[in-house]
Amino acid sequence: MQIYLPIAEMAVSAEMILLLGALVGFLSGIFGVGGGFMTTPFLIFLGIPPAIAVGTQSNQLAASSLSGVLAHMRKGNVDFRMGGVMLGGSLAGSVVGIMLFRLLQYVGQIDLAIPVLYVLLLGSMGSLMLVESLLAFVRKTAHEDGGKGLAHHPFFEKLPYKMRFPHSRLYVSALLPASIGFVGGLLVSIMGVGGGFLLVPAMIYILGMPTLLVAGTSLFQILITSIFTTILHALTNQTVDVVLAFLLIAGGVVGTQIGVRVARRIKGAYSRIALAVLLLIVCVQLASELFVRPEDLYSTVIR
Repeated sequence: MQIYLPIAEMAVSAEMILLLGALVGFLSGIFGVGGGFMTTPFLIFLGIPPAIAVGTQSNQLAASSLSGVLAHMRKGNVDFRMGGVMLGGSLAGSVVGIMLFRLLQYVGQIDLAIPVLYVLLLGSMGSLMLVESLLAFVRKTAHEDGGKGLAHHPFFEKLPYKMRFPHSRLYVSALLPASIGFVGGLLVSIMGVGGGFLLVPAMIYILGMPTLLVAGTSLFQILITSIFTTILHALTNQTVDVVLAFLLIAGGVVGTQIGVRVARRIKGAYSRIALAVLLLIVCVQLASELFVRPEDLYSTVIR
């Protein structure tokens, strides 16, 4: 069944979008990651303009983060004080990211910039994950309680605006979590990804947060940032397609539930290798399309 997307100004197969949402949800359920960095490239493959894919994905990201935050809140695994400081940085990062997004739209390079950024992101992330997973077979590495983290390095100890975070048992400069949040805000607004794959390691290895609190606190920050970014995209760039977002969310809910059940039967090391290979495949596909001659060399846009 063909359905018209009013913002993307094109007709797509509703079944295909639902299937895509279910596939990304399935992969997210298996690998335990957000689907943002997979949804946007797949939407581009289906012909959705990159700007619409990013703006709409931030909407889906907010919906997927909500259930995770509620689950962690019930278990007391959210440091709201830490999350609030990170949120201040992420909101600032979102505003800067939206401005950059708008600038790229104005100069007509947004459809090129997004795929290039994804090639760099997926290529580096997939390579690092593959190396780390292969090394895991050789030696077992773990970081259970966060340790001291780089925040206790003499250089970072001298930073101003020290704050106490009782729930995380930390006393660090507020500039550190705010900076981490700023990077997350940039990623959400420019690329439509929550940035959990960067935020979580940073919160563990830089701040030294207990790993039990990291996921919930990260999702809390991502949830609010995604809602804020979605509103900015809708008002400033007009790149949020509600019809597309609804189809993706509907498919994702079903796919995630199936993926979570399948994940129980797959060993962690093997799932990480599979995810790394998938990311590299998507990276290569995106990179190859950058060198394909477009059907229309020129286009006219009324602003």
